[in-house]
Amino acid sequence: MDIFSNHKRLYATASLLFLALTILVAVLPALNNQNDNHPLPGSEPLTAAQQNGKNVYIANGCVGCHTQQVRNVDMDKMWGSRPSIAADYAGNKRISTWVNTATLMGTERTGPDLTNIGTRQSSIDWQLLHLYQPRAVVHQSIMPSYSFLFEIKKHPGKNDIVVNVPDKYFDTAQGKIIATKEALDLVAYLLSLKQVKLPDGTPDPDFLYKRPQKTNTASTPNAGALNGVALYTANCQSCHQENGEGLKGAFPPLKGSPVVNNDSPELMINIIMKGYDPRPEYGVMPPVGTNNNLKPEEVAAIINHERSSWGNNARQIPVEEVQKIMDFIKKETK
Repeated sequence: MDIFSNHKRLYATASLLFLALTILVAVLPALNNQNDNHPLPGSEPLTAAQQNGKNVYIANGCVGCHTQQVRNVDMDKMWGSRPSIAADYAGNKRISTWVNTATLMGTERTGPDLTNIGTRQSSIDWQLLHLYQPRAVVHQSIMPSYSFLFEIKKHPGKNDIVVNVPDKYFDTAQGKIIATKEALDLVAYLLSLKQVKLPDGTPDPDFLYKRPQKTNTASTPNAGALNGVALYTANCQSCHQENGEGLKGAFPPLKGSPVVNNDSPELMINIIMKGYDPRPEYGVMPPVGTNNNLKPEEVAAIINHERSSWGNNARQIPVEEVQKIMDFIKKETK
């Protein structure tokens, strides 16, 4: 065998073997996956703005700290309603002939997973403030500020999107902080990240290695043995803050709020389930309860925590009363 003595034959043979193995191990399975997996019914392709926002996400290396994959383990349940499946990524295409598909699944969670961030945190105002100064909404955040995606204007235009930043992080004498197109497109992309429900009523697969559930009724005695503090932390704290004081100019306080302390919880529950936008001094509140599929007992736990914390002393609302109001809201919105 003179192949080992003839470098041309050796390299040619090795190259052909490498090419054959690449086709067998990588190309053919990839083509097979493309045929077997299609985007889920209900999934929507990215708009031009969202696609541009994805490019901004890639350009700024966000994938280095954030994943977009909900693993099939119980600890990942906080990031989505179900484990991610191949169909969730089937709509991704090659960026160009020479640039591979950007699935952005990531490998590290220095920051939280973003698979379902469009549902989990659907407030545009929160997202913009978080980009400009992460520590304004999450005190312990180590995420860098992306203030270069914003500009300062003394006199904002009619169509400019003003970002309300607490005085601690910005001197208002300089002017107003305006979100650039890049910032708005990036937020549009983030808000597009939502898990699509499985078709035909297919139940979501169970997460593996479930941990025993602990209950704590200390703060929510009338809320079906659910932990109101934990539910508030998961659904409300990022905007209204742990102390219930909100952020001046951005998110309203719950401490001392007449809505929270009202004897009737109807307006409070309406705001949670339908969102709220009558206040020019604050951003739009998304329908957190609807987005996060909160059950009556969970809503009751949250509002009872808010009505009995930070000096608030309103009556505790039974789950039955919350259920009645939520049923009326559902009928009203049909």
